Amino acid sequence: MKMTTFSKRMIKAFSTLFLSFMICISVLFLSGCAGKSASGTSTEGGQNANTTTEDEAVRHAVDFNHALDDYQPKKDHYSFYFTYKTVHPWWDAVALGMEDAQRQFHDKGITITYEYMAPNGASAVDQIQRLVRAEEGGFDVIGVDVADENVISPILDKMVNEGYKVMTFSSSDASEECKRIAYVGNTHNYEDGADLTEALCKKLDYKGKVAILVGSVGAPCHEDRARGARDTFAKYKDIEVVAVEYDNDSVDKAHDLTMKILEDYPELDGIVCCNMSNPVGAARAITEKGSKTVIVGMDHDKEALHYLRDGVIYCLGVQDCYSMGFDTIDIAVKIADGNMPGELFEEKTNEITTVIYQKDAEAMLEILYGEVS
Repeated sequence: MKMTTFSKRMIKAFSTLFLSFMICISVLFLSGCAGKSASGTSTEGGQNANTTTEDEAVRHAVDFNHALDDYQPKKDHYSFYFTYKTVHPWWDAVALGMEDAQRQFHDKGITITYEYMAPNGASAVDQIQRLVRAEEGGFDVIGVDVADENVISPILDKMVNEGYKVMTFSSSDASEECKRIAYVGNTHNYEDGADLTEALCKKLDYKGKVAILVGSVGAPCHEDRARGARDTFAKYKDIEVVAVEYDNDSVDKAHDLTMKILEDYPELDGIVCCNMSNPVGAARAITEKGSKTVIVGMDHDKEALHYLRDGVIYCLGVQDCYSMGFDTIDIAVKIADGNMPGELFEEKTNEITTVIYQKDAEAMLEILYGEVS
């Protein structure tokens, strides 16, 4: 079977993640893993108030228990092209789910090959260039994690009009009116930003000076979370937003921006971080400064989880990247066969976000990284 093309760095990352995956399967089997939820959850009563225990909510944050359905593909070989915003461990986790779906199709006698490519820094211009090259590759489906909604959506419309089968995936969909066939990923980025910000406001007793680190300009997921944060802050008259900065999904830039904000506002009370990199950069800066600023942010970076465990970060919204990857490959096969959203798959496949707190950090580190204290 032809293997997917990755850089040496990504192959090394996948090896580490696969080891974590095998540990996770054992942990989840012992704990009685259930199927995935259709909406976000919180271990402190966030989006989805259900009857699961706190430990179960954490263990279901990432669902490794996936199996292909009964759909019979029309071909025995498919070739896909996926491009995403930037090379980053977050998308390595998405790719792990893709690899699992690829293996399961192989077990059924169906070969899936795909390219999974991104630049070292988020760039809509770079993404356009990659899409132009993909048009010449004879791929069954082209999948896009949208770098900039306003710039990329018209390009996707043009591709669909020219007969290409285009889907979006991961964390960023195209614009609402875009002609892309389907989206697999986070459909509630605005709500994630609002939920994290509400948790911060409650922690601050609804008063104080706060800042927002967004991410990449134009990236739908980052912008939507920041919009959710701004709208939530606006509800409370004693909350003042003193800075909104874009860190381009860079830990180092997030660190530098946070240091500058803290210099301008030494008594900064809180900061909302809208991607996976900026909670780490912000936490490094706050630790260096000895600040008491409360951080809320996104995702499962190992260093961020350590900061959560140590009380430097207050809470994190963890997305189910694994399910995003698995479902993307599954649905891409169905799209390649000419199916449209309906009975076989939805136009938007929603993947969950789980808000976790300090008490949840050890369990999440064990599940994702095999760390046992």
